[in-house]
Amino acid sequence: MKNAFAIVTLSALLSACAIAPQKQGESAAEEPAAPAEAAADSAAPPAAAPVEEALPNVDLTSDMLYRITKAELEFKQGRWQGAYITMMALAQQTRDPRLARRAAEMALGAKQGSEALSAIRLWRSLAPDSDEATQYFLGFAVVNDDLGEAEQIFVERLKNAPLRARPLAMFQMQQFLLRAKDKAAAFALEDRVLAPYSDMLESHLILAQGAFALGDNERARTEAEQALRIKPDSELAILTTAQVSGDIDAALKVLSTFLDKYPKSREVRAAYARILVDSKQTEQARKEFLLLLKDQPDNLATLYALGVIGMQSNDIPAAEKYFTSFVNVLAEHPSDERDPSKVLMILSQIAEQRNDFDAAYNWLDKVDGGDEKIYLAARMKMAQLTARKGNIDEARKQLAELKPTEAVDQAQIFQADAQILRDAGDHRAAYTVLENAVKRYPDNPDLLYDFALVAEKLGQLELMEKALRQVMIAAPDNQHAYNALGYSLAERNERLPEAYSLIDKAMKMAPGDPFIMDSMGWVQYRMGNLAEAEAMLRRAYALRSDPEIAVHLGEVLFAKGDKAGAQQMWQEAQTKDPKNDALKSTLARLKLSL
Repeated sequence: MKNAFAIVTLSALLSACAIAPQKQGESAAEEPAAPAEAAADSAAPPAAAPVEEALPNVDLTSDMLYRITKAELEFKQGRWQGAYITMMALAQQTRDPRLARRAAEMALGAKQGSEALSAIRLWRSLAPDSDEATQYFLGFAVVNDDLGEAEQIFVERLKNAPLRARPLAMFQMQQFLLRAKDKAAAFALEDRVLAPYSDMLESHLILAQGAFALGDNERARTEAEQALRIKPDSELAILTTAQVSGDIDAALKVLSTFLDKYPKSREVRAAYARILVDSKQTEQARKEFLLLLKDQPDNLATLYALGVIGMQSNDIPAAEKYFTSFVNVLAEHPSDERDPSKVLMILSQIAEQRNDFDAAYNWLDKVDGGDEKIYLAARMKMAQLTARKGNIDEARKQLAELKPTEAVDQAQIFQADAQILRDAGDHRAAYTVLENAVKRYPDNPDLLYDFALVAEKLGQLELMEKALRQVMIAAPDNQHAYNALGYSLAERNERLPEAYSLIDKAMKMAPGDPFIMDSMGWVQYRMGNLAEAEAMLRRAYALRSDPEIAVHLGEVLFAKGDKAGAQQMWQEAQTKDPKNDALKSTLARLKLSL
């Protein structure tokens, strides 16, 4: 349920609780990587127009200009200490806050927290009315849990803020305190500083969220209810009330009741729809998003949500419709904050599934280079589509033109090239590609795995086993390597106890994988355990009605004397894949026909 709500901070207010998809693990209170970086980030100047600092009347002498120029050159060359000392000395000598600020910037650039704090203190002393200097100082003080001086600053800022600007100042304080390591101390500070403003909605919202973060749900609910009493139609207040309600059902009830009374509350409806998705009430969530879309037909977040719901409910035409609208709206109104690449990849996949390779290719061609990984994936997929249309040489040329910088991406291109050749039936050429790739990247488990499979196709069984055992060493949690070797042994009816052990190990790593279940069923069959083989293969086929699983299950049924059941499975396999090699070889070996 946490993903359905944005913490009510300044950023949430400015974005109006936007419902854009959130990356897994994102948080409004993400911990800083380092004190200097965190303070610099949290001390960004506010959106309000800056107040001009009172500057001293100091002549810029030739000596001063020389020292400043020399310090800047030293800093550019990576020698921050001398440059920092020079700027600090000149700031103290001239009483010019700009020089102190520059010293702070140099220390921050060199990731020297204590030196940066010293410069910021000097900056504040030289420009006591500078809101920017105060913000930088607060950032450092909070990150280092030096809350005493920070508290007094927060008190003064709220006291001196005009009535209309006070809510914004409260949310700015909350943003700073989200970075404190001692969350309990930060909440206690908020409680004290906000006490004189108990008649303000924002005060109770901040305290509700602070208490909720500490696990004090009773206090959180009390504060949220007080906020609602102050302003019963407040969307932020009802969103906070739902957030601290304790469970999904309670949150749904809170929001539903509010929407009955205030049906035009768009942000509340958006949160309500997201919680419905979280609680697997997909159809009701779809209805809520459709209401949002009716009000704002070009809302990107709503179009995206409806596309995702279409995919989740297997309503592919609806998913395609909304994702296409998403791309078209974004093309008409480009946004730096929105990247259509993932949606374009989904649309391409949908087109490919109905064998519309031209449409699939065109969607991929719209993916730009914003995200290098997605761009590379799109270009490799375009090459595969070119190959599927029969132009193998052109497909390989497209891959050869890709020049990624990272080794892992270069290895993926080798894999894609080999896969195109394998799909075309040219296993010898695929073997050559992967052999060269493995020489270049000998520790890449994915390359080794693909090389092993091609080696087996060419009868190079010793090479196949050697490569798979290298994968097991390089990636001991790679269940596919254990499964591949175990299945290969079972298929050849060799070293069956070892085959069983390898496949059993793979199953323990991925107990729900139908293909590993298929391998286990097959090795059981080879060992003469027909009942166990049938049970395992039926489990695998129930999870994934793959033609090869059907072929194996058919042979087990045939061995048990159930010829009608075997015929049925083989016919299903033939319907799914008329050219299936496993089916052809099985029928030929058993001297049967369908």
